[in-house]
This record gives sequence, C-alpha cells and structure tokens, in this order.
Amino acid sequence: MATRSEAPTDRRRDWQEGVATVLLVVAAVATSWSSYQATRWNGEQAAAAGRTNAIRIEASRADSLAEAQTEIDVATFIAWAEADVTGDRKLAAFVEDRMRDEFRPAFEAWNATDPLTNPDAPPTPFAMDEYQLVSQEQADELDARAEASAAEVRANIQRASNYVLTVVLYAVSLFFAGMSTRVTAPRLRWILTLAGCAVFLGTLGWIATFPVSIAV
Repeated sequence: MATRSEAPTDRRRDWQEGVATVLLVVAAVATSWSSYQATRWNGEQAAAAGRTNAIRIEASRADSLAEAQTEIDVATFIAWAEADVTGDRKLAAFVEDRMRDEFRPAFEAWNATDPLTNPDAPPTPFAMDEYQLVSQEQADELDARAEASAAEVRANIQRASNYVLTVVLYAVSLFFAGMSTRVTAPRLRWILTLAGCAVFLGTLGWIATFPVSIAV
C-alpha cells in the first residue's frame, strides 16, 4: 500500500523535475542569445557613433565655409556701398564685377528695390530671399543627418540595454528552476518552477518585440 500511495507523488515529482530541466535548458540558450544580441547592438551603436562623428565633421566644414563666404560677401558689399556713397562709380563697378556668383542675385534684387530712396526696402542684400548659400544648405542637411544618426546611436544603446535586462530576467528564471530541484516540499517545488516559467515566458514575449542584429 505504501508503494502505491507514493507512486502519484513520484510521478508529480518527475513531471516537476522534467519541467524544471527544460526551463534550465531553454533559459540557458535564451541567455546566450540575449548576450550575443547585447554585444551585437553595442557594436551597432559604436558604428553609428562613428558615422555620426564623421557627418558632424563634414557639417562643421560646410558651416565654416558658409561663414567664410558670408564674410567675403559682407566685405564686398561694404566696399561697394562706400564707393557708391562717395560717388566713385569706377570703384563701385570694379567691386560689383568681383562679387561672388551666389551673392549677385541677392544684390541685384536688393538694388532693384531702390534702397537709397525706398524706406520699405530691405536694409541689406542679406535680408533678401535670393541670398542663398549652397554650403549653408549642405551644412543644414548634414546637421539633420547627424541628428538622425545620433538618434540611431541612442536607439542602439537602448536595444543593447534591453537585451542585458533580459539576461538578468533569464537569470531569475534559472534561479527559480535551480532552487526548485533543491527543496523537498512538493508544493514549493511547483511554485518555484511555475514562477520561473512565468518569468521566462514573460521575458520571451517581451524579447519577441526586439529588433535582431546578426553578423553574416
């Protein structure tokens, strides 16, 4: 009779140990996968950071060129204005002939407003819509690209951190599964096993929403 009464208990224990063993195996595999992904996304973050720095350097160069070109245009305009005000038409024409091609449309549009007699005329050609610098447009475009790349860096850092967190959660499920094999109370063994399964399945459902990075 004692042997028959112990048989259901033994079967329940075998089931519990089987579930705990499977949990230990799959949680260990999942831990390795999350560790690999965390490493991969740290690499993606480093690569994106390198691209961001390169774009920012290009943007800085374009911005410096735009500033230098603006300074040239300002100096040219001041020289022309001084010659025009003093009535030195020859010098004014000389300076005007040497204006940069990007500055000339704005200067001509401003000059057409008759600024010396028209109080509503813009104060300088630099206030005209026609004053456009390709280098400044490039700098703005590069700044936008750098910001997008920086956002990618932040996203990759967050992805790597999320994968590290799943490693911690898998470690918790492994702890529950391991402890369940050491206690003797059947109910407590099942409680620990089911708790480990709940943590594992919850983490697995969460990680299913993560992007994956694989080196080929």
